[in-house]
Amino acid sequence: METNLIVVRHGETEWNAAGRIQGQLNSRLNEAGRAQADALAERLALEPLVAIYSSDLGRTLETAAPTADIQVLDIVTDARLRERHLGSFQGMTFKEAAVAHPELYAAYKARDPDADCDGGESLLDVRARVEAVLLEIAARHVGDTVLVVTHGGVLDQIYRLATGMPLEAPRDFDIDNASLNRLVWDGERLRLTHWSDELHHPVGPAEF
Repeated sequence: METNLIVVRHGETEWNAAGRIQGQLNSRLNEAGRAQADALAERLALEPLVAIYSSDLGRTLETAAPTADIQVLDIVTDARLRERHLGSFQGMTFKEAAVAHPELYAAYKARDPDADCDGGESLLDVRARVEAVLLEIAARHVGDTVLVVTHGGVLDQIYRLATGMPLEAPRDFDIDNASLNRLVWDGERLRLTHWSDELHHPVGPAEF
């Protein structure tokens, strides 16, 4: 018996479009993001979902809401599905962070697994909580299909967990807003079946 996991990044936000680092701060979906959330709900309308899980941050809840309405399901929130806390970088643009904290930013860009961006979370911290919550959800819904709405940093971890890609390896895969990513948990390991499916997008994906 397997659990089918559909994992989705939130729709495009105002800060995504501006190149501003969100981390665990909130930024509402913009017009494109709301259209993506509606299109996602239509795409998933016939999926046999038994549960919808989401980060407790506003942009993921906004993204999950149209699908929850169509499927007539409650949204179960879990703070472990939040974006990585990016410490002093949060609220800055990438250029501002590079100027204000050059050494910290260099460690962040190099994917140093221990770097915490001055009071945030390291990649190792994020990996631990993401692996724990994802496997809990999978074990809770054996034989079923569930939707998980989360963030780019969480999806980065999920891809690496499913493929064995090291934390420090440069990202060479897409993580687009409101794209579909499908995985299967067989009770022992996580297997990726489809990644970055955005055929339902009414508009192009965000740049950040």
